[in-house]
Amino acid sequence: MLAPTKHRFNVKEYYRMAETGVLRPDARVELLDGQIIDMSPIGPFHGGVTKRLNRFFTSLGKGRWLVAVQDPVQLDEHSEPEPDLMLLKPAGDDYTTRHPRPDDVYLLIEIADASLATDRDIKLPLYGRAGIAEVWIVNIEDETVELYREPHFAGYASKSILRAGDQAKPQAFPDVEVDVAELLN
Repeated sequence: MLAPTKHRFNVKEYYRMAETGVLRPDARVELLDGQIIDMSPIGPFHGGVTKRLNRFFTSLGKGRWLVAVQDPVQLDEHSEPEPDLMLLKPAGDDYTTRHPRPDDVYLLIEIADASLATDRDIKLPLYGRAGIAEVWIVNIEDETVELYREPHFAGYASKSILRAGDQAKPQAFPDVEVDVAELLN
């Protein structure tokens, strides 16, 4: 007897489901390793931290990067998550012809409250396997920023935890500092 197998959706099928109405236009979902996953609602503090990071990185960018907020990144044929914020390599068309891919991402940030387990256990390994150079998880509950670097097939080789009093610096832009206490205030 054959064991049942799960169908893994690919990005093309995922978009086709949205186009045909299988997925509602207002559905808050993302494609993770071939599975369509419901996203947690965004609470006020989560939204506020996202806005702070957006304001901060936009004001300092000066053409060095493009800030993307809650936009998709196509990791591979079966994964297209929507992280809270990314610093992307500038593109002449501002990514109007395709979604960013791992090589386009300087820094990816997930802001985690109810989504912490999904961000750590499901998304982080996908980001590492895809080669995203650096991921931050802003852990609202513990009031920390988790920095992940050195991607590999199962996740990241390097993890640092920053707390109030520490400065988070993107690896690609070490002259830029995010004050953890100010971010999570």
